[in-house]
Amino acid sequence: MAERVEVSGGEPEPAAPPASVTAAVVTAPGRGTREVVLASTVVMPAELVPEPDTAPGVPAHEAPLPVGRAVAGERWVARVLRAGAIMSGGMFLLSLVLEALPRSQAVHVAIDLLRKGAASMLLVTPVARLAVAGTLLGVRGEWRYAAIAAGVLGLLAVAVGAGFQA
Repeated sequence: MAERVEVSGGEPEPAAPPASVTAAVVTAPGRGTREVVLASTVVMPAELVPEPDTAPGVPAHEAPLPVGRAVAGERWVARVLRAGAIMSGGMFLLSLVLEALPRSQAVHVAIDLLRKGAASMLLVTPVARLAVAGTLLGVRGEWRYAAIAAGVLGLLAVAVGAGFQA
């Protein structure tokens, strides 16, 4: 039950109509009594319903999503990853198709090159993603993260360079 408190010395504020709740409850006989709520409805007064954060006259379900530089950057990173995966997969599938051709030196070399290229593409794709993400972070002004990305790319370059000399 709700209590109404009045303050003396001024006009009482009109109380907002309470929210009404309706529910259907079924009692199931058996070992114990169970109450199961089948449906419930809550009706709130209009002054208690919050207004959506949309422009006037635009329904909430049609409000445009915010598309900023961050979302555009994520799309570029996704494109790089998708392109690398598609190109690598395509090269591997082409090498499988070449397996059906009669064996010759040229076909064997093509299959070998395609498979090595597909594996290399799979290795290079995350590095390209790191380069794109670092560049986009630098453009957005997030210098700390751009420097971290550049440092990781530098370490990868040193590791590759050391591996080739060994």
